Amino acid sequence: MNRIVILLLVVASVIFLDWYAYQTIKVAVQNWTGVGRLVVQRGYWVLSALLIVFLALITLTRVGVLGQASEITRNIVATAFFGILLTKIFLVLFSAISDVWRVTQYAFEMVQGWISTPTKAATDVAEATPAATDNTITRSEFLAKTGAVVSAMPLVTMGYGILSGAHDYRVHRQKIYLPNLPKEFHGLRVGQLSDIHSGSFFNKTAVKGGVEMLLNEKPDVIFFTGDLVNNYAKEVEDYIRIFDKVKAPLGVYSVLGNHDYSDYVAWDSAEAKRRNLQDLMHAHKLMGWHLLNDEHIFLEQNKEKLAVIGIQNWGAKGNFPKYGNLHKAHAGTEEAPVKLLLSHDPSHWDAQVRKEFKDIDLMMAGHTHGMQFGIETEFFKWSPVQYMYKQWAGLYTEGNQHLYVNRGFGYLGFPGRIGILPEITVFELCKA
Repeated sequence: MNRIVILLLVVASVIFLDWYAYQTIKVAVQNWTGVGRLVVQRGYWVLSALLIVFLALITLTRVGVLGQASEITRNIVATAFFGILLTKIFLVLFSAISDVWRVTQYAFEMVQGWISTPTKAATDVAEATPAATDNTITRSEFLAKTGAVVSAMPLVTMGYGILSGAHDYRVHRQKIYLPNLPKEFHGLRVGQLSDIHSGSFFNKTAVKGGVEMLLNEKPDVIFFTGDLVNNYAKEVEDYIRIFDKVKAPLGVYSVLGNHDYSDYVAWDSAEAKRRNLQDLMHAHKLMGWHLLNDEHIFLEQNKEKLAVIGIQNWGAKGNFPKYGNLHKAHAGTEEAPVKLLLSHDPSHWDAQVRKEFKDIDLMMAGHTHGMQFGIETEFFKWSPVQYMYKQWAGLYTEGNQHLYVNRGFGYLGFPGRIGILPEITVFELCKA
């Protein structure tokens, strides 16, 4: 019985808030006439209906009533739900601000009336003052119109982030100066991809275009720093014939990210989960990528060597797994004057690399996606993810050691990007 009462109270509260927010729309269009006013008012209730429908779809899919929806379908439905929800919240806030203003103004006028009685002269002046014209906008109407415009921003911004930002690939070129770099490797061009998340893609042509952008840079070697899929190896099947075009003269080398282990979904058995990981590793092989699982290789030019170390996921933040063994991967690289590390999670750098492996010159990571949301200009960079990760996008240097965090090629959850765009990185290694 108590649950029924609570449910009824929640439903009643939602209905009241929806009606309350609608008052802002009514005030905003009160001077409109014709179809425009009708469309806006009816459109509001259409959004309310869609909010309920999307919530039902999310719930029924989650409990398995509607079966397994595709990753991109779930993401789009969830994005639409939260976009509409934010729109409603903004409308409620502006309705509240408008009402608080009116109550305050009314109270002030009452107090003013108690304190002073208007004189005859003041009354005559007030009567002689022309009435406000029909073009005058009241403060309540101004707040309502402002609220209506502001509340539309979440939906508009999210829509733009999906249609434009999701595949608006940007090439970031970065010179890295290394004092011990052999002259044979001076000018070496290194390409980096990270966080492909193939299960989220919805535009195969755009993805192919991103790969072509990387190849047009003509890198000598290419590194992939993890998260090929969201959860399941089968997600990459439709994209193998795109990513197998990623080739370079000195090879393509890759590592696993936290999502590649499929830790975030329920499996029927440990064996099924193990097979999924094996299938994912096989996908790397099919694409011609050399997967480095706690191991290293040497790049050689005229008898000079450069070590490339690759480890499994190793995270120091939140509950991200520590599968990697850097001591194992590093062993045997002592002879290389320069060592490059591929490690998915940038928190690994401060937590272990800088403390225990001073001879690792450059670590390349991804993982953060720049949260797929933020502001980035030539002189300013901000994203909410920076409050969790000290290093979250771009180049960081401490002494002679460098860390580069790729913003990611794909996307997860929200099927788009706002401000922080998908990245293709091209390094030029230079002797300092």
